[in-house]
Amino acid sequence: MQPTIGSAAGAARKLKKTLDHAGFYPALVLDVILDALDGREPAGDLVHLETHVERTEVHRHITVLVLTEDMLVVTQADDQHLEEDGAEPLAHVSTESVPLAAVTSVVLSAAWARPHEYRPADQPREVTLAISWSGAQRLDLVPAGCTDPQCDADHGYTGTAALEDLVLRISADADGPDAVEAARRFARSIRAASAVPGGTHPRSAPARGGVSTRLGRTQSPHPGV
Repeated sequence: MQPTIGSAAGAARKLKKTLDHAGFYPALVLDVILDALDGREPAGDLVHLETHVERTEVHRHITVLVLTEDMLVVTQADDQHLEEDGAEPLAHVSTESVPLAAVTSVVLSAAWARPHEYRPADQPREVTLAISWSGAQRLDLVPAGCTDPQCDADHGYTGTAALEDLVLRISADADGPDAVEAARRFARSIRAASAVPGGTHPRSAPARGGVSTRLGRTQSPHPGV
């Protein structure tokens, strides 16, 4: 995936235009991204803006994924109001540079409305893009129980462990159908860019031992059963 000079310049212009359209401190976010690229040429990007309303405050969060020949640059920014009247906002921006060789999983989940009427040209109503690279796991734990309503024994905890460093949910209703299609295109691009010849990956060996692998299995609440 070696971009030409023309295509790289076009990708950079497209990124600037998309950031300007998002309207979330575009000049600041673009400068941070360019600094994180360390001279690399962008080959593709995905920009996702979220807005959260908390009581009387409105918070925005933007995630920008930039794909280069050998790197995935993840930039995230949000704002914080230091005063109650919101006169002095503070922007927090972070970047992470992920070698494409370290990407272990790209998961794209999609939801279609009226699937019984599906036609090949139909677009999904929403997609969820999950990308994993560091092996970090999210643990969802709940107290374990049993079917005996009179049992008051401590059965410990049960739950699931999910590998995911980044998860983006993009909806046609909230973000527009173009944003959904952009996410699907980016997923295809990073799948192709992170593919390892021969179908093997240096980090694809299954984990052994440890609490996370045990938590991913269904266990009986009673030892020995």
